[in-house]
Formats: sequence, structure tokens, C-alpha cells
Amino acid sequence: YSTEERKLGSFRKDIIEAKYDFIDKMMDWGGVSNLIEAGDIPERVLDVGCGIGGTSRYLAKKLGERSMIEGITLSQKQVERATELADQSNIKNCEFKVMDALKMDYPDNSFDLVWACESGEHMPDKKLYVEEMTRVLKPGGRIVIATWCQRDDSVQKFTPAEEKKLDFLYSEWTHPHFISIKDYAKIMKGTGSLENIETDNWTKETIASWRHSIWMGIKDPLPWMFMCGLKLSVWLRTIKDAWCIERMHQAFKKGLMEYGMMTAVKKR
Repeated sequence: YSTEERKLGSFRKDIIEAKYDFIDKMMDWGGVSNLIEAGDIPERVLDVGCGIGGTSRYLAKKLGERSMIEGITLSQKQVERATELADQSNIKNCEFKVMDALKMDYPDNSFDLVWACESGEHMPDKKLYVEEMTRVLKPGGRIVIATWCQRDDSVQKFTPAEEKKLDFLYSEWTHPHFISIKDYAKIMKGTGSLENIETDNWTKETIASWRHSIWMGIKDPLPWMFMCGLKLSVWLRTIKDAWCIERMHQAFKKGLMEYGMMTAVKKR
């Protein structure tokens, strides 16, 4: 969400457009757009934690047929749905596999670009997460990460009230734990294989998406529920998720959480 879009409010922008704009900005910030402009298009791309493949499909179209995008997830159902959606869109240059991001089957030095958008927060071992992505990245290849992070508590310690809020976020969405942007940078440096490490905090640019997601999650299912004859109680379950999302919004707004961006190049 640009400065102008944020002034208009969370709901004035189409949420799908916002997601695509985020991918474009992540490509720009991570140096991927520069590679495209230079004609040095990544031929093999790994999308870590691909879900149902929305980003993979977008990258496949953006990078063109010279690139093969490979998405991995722990869910067989997500793989099946991602494959189905790619087939429906006639996208041939992406594929999906069930694979553990902390123990990938790929050989060393396999990918020109490793892309990880909002998968790090789900990983129980952040160090191994970064090390595995670095391992499968080719020398000279680029890694780009976007993930939810907690504030750096080495500068400002968490109060008991803040720790309680973090515990709520962990338990409600079963996240293992969050770490800070600074901690990610330390892990990346600690691999000994990455250089040109850069980080940023995109909380301001992304915070509108939380309440936008709440609104879409509550509003969009209603017509379908009435058409399908589903009970209202089914829809009411979404209120719990909406409350969790609002708590996450508040955590970002108050500086307890930060939206972390990281990128680096693997040494040749």
C-alpha cells in the first residue's frame, strides 16, 4: 500500500491487486527486477512455503517460459489445489511438491533464486530454515525473504504484558516463535555463504492488509453461504479468526511485531 493508498484507508484498494503489488515491490527490492531488465532471468526458482501457489503462478508469468518455478509445501492438499489452478491458467512453467523446507531433497546449488514469502514465521528452526535455503541456492544466486518478526528485544526488553500478547499470537495460530529482523541478519551472516545482506522493515507499507483481510474474510463468504444453504454458525467461526487478525494488527501497530524483509547473494 503506497502512501496515497494508506491515506484512503485499508478497504479502498482491491486486495488481490495489493497482493500482486507486494510481489512486484518484493521483486524490485530484492533485485529480481534488475535481473529481468538485464536479461539475466533466473532459470530455476524455488518458492518456499508456496501454499496454493498464488505467488508461484505470478512469478511464472512475470519471469516467462525461460524460468521454472518450483513451489514446496507440507500439504498434499495445497499441492493438488496449486497444480489445479496452474492447469486452469495454462501455466506450464511451475510445479508443486510436498517437501519439508527444513530438510529439502534438492542437491546443493540447485536454484538461481530462492523466494520465501511469509513462510519463516511457521518454521520451528529459523537457523536451519535459512541454512537450507542457502544450501540449495547457486553461487551468485539471490535469496529474498519476507516474514513476520518480533521487535528486537536486545534494545527494548518485552514487558510481561507484551510477552502475554506474543504468547496469544503463538498459541492461536500455532506459530512456533518469532525472531527479530536483526536475528535473521545474524543467521544469514552466520552461514558464511551469503554476502550483500540487506534488511528492511515494511510494517508501514503492509499494515493496512490486516484489517483488509478481516473485512474480506467476513464479507466474501456470506453470499456463498446463503446460496449453498450453510448454517450461519459456520460463518460465525470466522469471527474468532478475525479477532486473531485484529490482535496481530495491533501488535504491528504498537511496534511489538515488524514486517521483516531480507535479501542476500550467495558467494561465488
